[in-house]
Amino acid sequence: MGKRKAALLLAGVLAAAGFTGCGKAENQNSEAKEKVRLMVWSPSEDQSKDSGQWLQNSCEDFAELHPEWDITFVYGIADEATAANQVAQDPEASADVFMYANDTLTIMTDANALAKFGGRYREEIETTNSPEVLESLVKDGDLYGVPFTTNTWFMYYDKSVFSEEDIKNLDTMLEKGTVSLPFTNSWYLPSFYIGNGCTLFGDGTDESKGVDFSGEKAAEVTDYLIDLAANPNFEIDADGSGLAGLRDGSINAIFSGSWDANAVKEALGDNMGAAALPTFTLNGEEKQMTSYAGSKAIGVNPYSKNMVAAVELAVYLGSADAQRSHYELRNVIPCNTELLAEEAIANDPLVSAQNDTFNRTSILQPFVAKMNNCWVPVENMGKGIRNGSVTHDNSVAQTEDMNEAMNSDGI
Repeated sequence: MGKRKAALLLAGVLAAAGFTGCGKAENQNSEAKEKVRLMVWSPSEDQSKDSGQWLQNSCEDFAELHPEWDITFVYGIADEATAANQVAQDPEASADVFMYANDTLTIMTDANALAKFGGRYREEIETTNSPEVLESLVKDGDLYGVPFTTNTWFMYYDKSVFSEEDIKNLDTMLEKGTVSLPFTNSWYLPSFYIGNGCTLFGDGTDESKGVDFSGEKAAEVTDYLIDLAANPNFEIDADGSGLAGLRDGSINAIFSGSWDANAVKEALGDNMGAAALPTFTLNGEEKQMTSYAGSKAIGVNPYSKNMVAAVELAVYLGSADAQRSHYELRNVIPCNTELLAEEAIANDPLVSAQNDTFNRTSILQPFVAKMNNCWVPVENMGKGIRNGSVTHDNSVAQTEDMNEAMNSDGI
């Protein structure tokens, strides 16, 4: 058996068994500490002094909890969006523990570069996370990470301009103030099509069903978007223009995520509001804007030479304690159900907005391989509406072209 296959077999056996009989109990009976080296990757913000060095402090706390190990941590920079490609290209040279966005999960599983969590570890993860969050990290029944936050976008708004009743409907808001959305960004624009019944890969997992952004249900959304872009109270958000508008008062609501919370707070102060996505009025009927959603998770390399310690660290970095400090230092919204039940966290409008969006106004972003075919056609639709090449006269044909491209491997 080759080295690669042997490593994968060992990782699978250990994960499935929950590492029963390994690690802490045996080591604590030994007088000599076991030397352990763990390479850990995270976004730079998690290691920045300006942001409180969340990763280093969390790892040091973990080491204190495990006196049986003499741990040397080696830190590297890799954000959640790009870590998967780095790990998949050369798993044996990659980090033991890393953070990744769930929509990149199949990149790593296809490369046999992501360890499964089983036994007592899976039980612990399942007892502290919602079924919806867990579903975002499960493939073929196997759990591939420890979630530490949900990942989606929602609405920030100026409470001095919009009431709580106003923010329920986008078109009502456009009568009261100026709203900005990343119109040419294909992570945002599908929210209108999905809200009117368009689908991706059936329930998001069946590639054979393809994308259905076609027919009247899609074309009437394109017509709505043409009118939206032409509305004098609507602005296309690009290159930070939405935030800039919040600061100078020319824009009163934007769509973004928790990563912009501090900047929005600086712009709006006590008038900062956050809420799940509004409805929009299409041909006299209210439709729900519906975003893509997912999670961010701690992953483990199946080639780790210190598998027990690596999995223990991953579970700790996704624990209630680590999520609390992540939230306090960087506004990373927790998903641990114990934390979400705490009054101070539950009453935070930012937490409510993100979790309400995840639970009520979103779908899990498909992570099937053919999802990669969907980004450019939707982006081109947004650009076409913006520059005037998509009009009411050709909206049906342009919508069908978009749908065809989303179902083509040529894009």
